[in-house]
Amino acid sequence: MEEKNYEAIIEAILFTMGESVELEKIAAAIELDKEQTKEYISRLQERYNEQQRGIQIIELEGSYQMCTRNEMYEYLIRIAKQPKKRVLTEVLLETLSIIAYKQPITKAEIEKIRGVSSDHAVSKLVEYNLVNEVGRMDAPGRPMLFGTTEEFLRSFGVQSLDDLPVLNEDQMEEFKHQAEQEAEMNLEV
Repeated sequence: MEEKNYEAIIEAILFTMGESVELEKIAAAIELDKEQTKEYISRLQERYNEQQRGIQIIELEGSYQMCTRNEMYEYLIRIAKQPKKRVLTEVLLETLSIIAYKQPITKAEIEKIRGVSSDHAVSKLVEYNLVNEVGRMDAPGRPMLFGTTEEFLRSFGVQSLDDLPVLNEDQMEEFKHQAEQEAEMNLEV
């Protein structure tokens, strides 16, 4: 292998591991002795310093770690403090709609309506604070009941659940028809 390949391999190892890696382990991975490996690491460190890169390789008691250069932290904090944008996928919206219109409702009831497992979708909605546990059903196993939150109302610009659009019979029939067609297509695949 050429020299630059060893440096690239070391860089990939340190980037991917995310934490410190012992010199011996790096040397074993690239099949060189510790002295040669340390030399390649030193070259990488020098290059990062000369180019004033946003990352650096530091030594910690015979181990090496790739990390952010101290001068860059103020910029990272600006990003970290920004609220994360929630993405409501079609699956999440479908699950949220079921909960909003049928609450309080169990996961099993949601899954019966959707026809697929809803664990991930319900968990995401709880994480986004759009849905929460509102109690437990008085049935074997005492399954959790889910309902919408105040955050749900705020996010969708409604004051109460009474303000949600009411579906008329024609719309209900159309939705049933679409669901049946989707179910048939899934069975054919």
